[in-house]
Amino acid sequence: MKSDLAKLRHARSKKDFPDISLEENEYVVLKIKRSGIIPILVWTGVILAAIFFVALNIMIARASSGMFSMNSAAKGFFSIVLDVVFGVVLIAALVSMNVYTNNKLFVTNKRIIQQSQASLFSSSTNVIDLISIEDVSFKQAGIFEHLLKIGTLRMSTVGDETTYTFKYVDTPIDELEIITHLVHVEKQENEVNIRGR
Repeated sequence: MKSDLAKLRHARSKKDFPDISLEENEYVVLKIKRSGIIPILVWTGVILAAIFFVALNIMIARASSGMFSMNSAAKGFFSIVLDVVFGVVLIAALVSMNVYTNNKLFVTNKRIIQQSQASLFSSSTNVIDLISIEDVSFKQAGIFEHLLKIGTLRMSTVGDETTYTFKYVDTPIDELEIITHLVHVEKQENEVNIRGR
């Protein structure tokens, strides 16, 4: 019965997560993404920048007398400069959001699979067996993370004592309990398998 349920979950996970290479009877239990608050803050900043650049363009267009008077060539030049700067801000926001959202953490019943992207052309995948995990914790540092209720999920491994981190996660109290439970279950199953040999 337990084996049939694992096979069913495995088939469902292969369908839902085709980009993850799952082992036999392995299935995805959790998909952890970064917090949704950071993109809201970034796009709010872009909107404020757009308002600022539009206001500057209007001021430049109306600058015809007084201390800041400009001829039409100067107005055109400054308008183009402002448009280029805003274009750079917009492209930077699009690239950073692409990188931000492509960082994911998948927790299966056997492993943790972390897909990391540092830039448009730099990505990596870390795979950690649950049996290798010694400690799972959540850390918040600074007032910014406490106010937004986000932080860093940390997983330490046995042996080489490597620590894997996943930043900008909403406070994952339930996820911590699930991961810790899965680690204990996997270790218990491993002990049973060793004794049965």
